[in-house]
Amino acid sequence: MANEFIYAQPVKIWFGEGKFAQLSAILEELRIERAVLVCGRHFAPDAQAMMEADKRFVALFSQVEQNPQLSGIEETVRLCRAHDAQAVIGIGGGSSMDTAKFAAAVAPNEGEALDYYEGRRSFDAKSRLAILAVPTTAGTGSEVTQVSVVSHGKEKKTINNPAFMPTAAIVDPLLSIGVPPRTTMCTGLDAMAHALEGYWSKNHQPIPDLTAIQAVRLILENLEKAYRHGDDREARGNMALAALMGGLSFALPKTAASHACSYPLSEDYHLPHGEACAFTLDSLVKINADERLEYLCRAVGLSSTDELAARIRAFKEMAGLRTKLGDLGEVDMDKLCRDCAAHPLMNNNPVKLDEKALRDMFEALK
Repeated sequence: MANEFIYAQPVKIWFGEGKFAQLSAILEELRIERAVLVCGRHFAPDAQAMMEADKRFVALFSQVEQNPQLSGIEETVRLCRAHDAQAVIGIGGGSSMDTAKFAAAVAPNEGEALDYYEGRRSFDAKSRLAILAVPTTAGTGSEVTQVSVVSHGKEKKTINNPAFMPTAAIVDPLLSIGVPPRTTMCTGLDAMAHALEGYWSKNHQPIPDLTAIQAVRLILENLEKAYRHGDDREARGNMALAALMGGLSFALPKTAASHACSYPLSEDYHLPHGEACAFTLDSLVKINADERLEYLCRAVGLSSTDELAARIRAFKEMAGLRTKLGDLGEVDMDKLCRDCAAHPLMNNNPVKLDEKALRDMFEALK
């Protein structure tokens, strides 16, 4: 156990079935009178209905893409400024929440989103709009982290800044009913990666360790049920809780090698984020196996790290996710290993992984 640590989690969390229906009351509590809604196209009709029912929702941006673009943030900022918004509400997966976070941090300040993206201006956690995060999938944990992942052209950045920390998270498992099976699996394995990487990160802490263990247990017990029976409310509720706890697990310790590898896998081989994280996760369980990880396995009812790796691989195979190097098509191994090794999150991994070690890991997946 660490001899000393600093723990902070400023997000007020509303969790439970029906909490989303209480959004108007939550706005009252937070004294918010003008809010911009941010969502993907699939949620747009519901968002339009929300605006008709409550005039405090003053504008809507509903064109969030799977990999959120800076252009969408720029439009959200424009809406916030035009309507003198006090808050931005991101409803959806990580893309919607990340768009809302970034826009809320830019809107009340000088300059445009590109200035902040390129580092010409700095974010200020004391000068931003309120951020309400409403996840509709069980995976990203973005509702309790200060991270925003944004693309601009071919470039994709992960920006970690206190200005992105949500004011409130409204986690309603009913919103995940109807999420397709493949998306359920990808997001569930993303949550598994968050929990495991937060646990084995060099920066791990006692409190996130506890949420990580609970998240892993809940995922092992409920992901297959949620995947096979999408209307299983108990499984959906447990996965929503697991995703939330996964977010709490890595919010301070940060992720490590699995996420470091996920960015080149997404950018060059077009794997969705959760699938990209899962691609190396079972391999990294074996690479990072130590006494602490064996303890986690026993705590969640498994016999060993080998069994944990096997369970993760079984989840991937169940949903037909890519598991072998050949599944990626033609691979530029030199570039893949170089890009993975160079990612800053790789520095958080407990086992040093240079380009040679990464090549060995990827080649074992042939």
